[in-house]
Amino acid sequence: MVLMMREASSGWPCRAGGSFCLCIQVDNHGIETSLMDDLINASREFFHLPLEEKQKCSNLIDGKHFQVEGYGNDPVASKDQTLDWLDRLHLRVEPEDERNLVHWPEHPNSFRALLREYTLNCKRIKDRILRAMAKALGLNEDYIVTQFSNKAPSFARFNYYPPCPRPDLVFGVKPHSDSGVLTILLMDKDVGGLQVLRDGVWHNVPTSPYRLLINIGDYIEIMSNGIFKSPVHRAVTNAGKERISLAMFHGLDPEKEIEPAAALLHEKQPARYRKMKTKEYLAGFYEHFCRGTRFIDSVKI
Repeated sequence: MVLMMREASSGWPCRAGGSFCLCIQVDNHGIETSLMDDLINASREFFHLPLEEKQKCSNLIDGKHFQVEGYGNDPVASKDQTLDWLDRLHLRVEPEDERNLVHWPEHPNSFRALLREYTLNCKRIKDRILRAMAKALGLNEDYIVTQFSNKAPSFARFNYYPPCPRPDLVFGVKPHSDSGVLTILLMDKDVGGLQVLRDGVWHNVPTSPYRLLINIGDYIEIMSNGIFKSPVHRAVTNAGKERISLAMFHGLDPEKEIEPAAALLHEKQPARYRKMKTKEYLAGFYEHFCRGTRFIDSVKI
């Protein structure tokens, strides 16, 4: 596996005050290109289905109560909320015995098997990257990996950005950082749209067929005591072309407490973040996400 770390005009990684804000491109990751193509094509076929077919996987219970899993859009929490220009299909893939298959599309027929295979590949990649990051911090290489229990959730989020007549007025996804440990992103190989913030300037992430983009999440920023920063990113829209991406979010058990690693703390470098359970973090994260702000700024000491 080769980790391609870009900076300069691409805008990552960015370093400030001894901290690194990392987006990592991964080559030679071991996932067959045919699997990547087939899964994206299957998701494209799903998003092109008639609305009544897609709503069989709806994220609304009884047509009105929002839940994270399923097909649809994010909830509107306030009248001044910035809305995103996308449809999404958000599915729990781990733990395996907690998969809610009622939200998994039955059409196309290949979708479920492809997603299962892709999930196994992402789990392997996730563990290798986290071991490398732990070693880079001077920690035992299994320090981050052992934070995961058999109840740690992983979600696959398929993002469909239709052509937008006024891309100057709306985001595909508003600026944010990711809440969990690690995000593995399979980008559209033909159409760009992802941007990363560096020093107050938005930089385009170039399309790169079959490379994976790795974003560290807020949990890693906390565990590393701010040495690694979760990057702020957004998706912009395109007036003439649709775009599809697949983000695999790896989180922790809701009851797990996250805090800076003790081995990184000393008299001159005390803890910068307070300890809290991940379920408490997620509750605050979603509230701030709707407002376009970062919850992690409120947990700093």
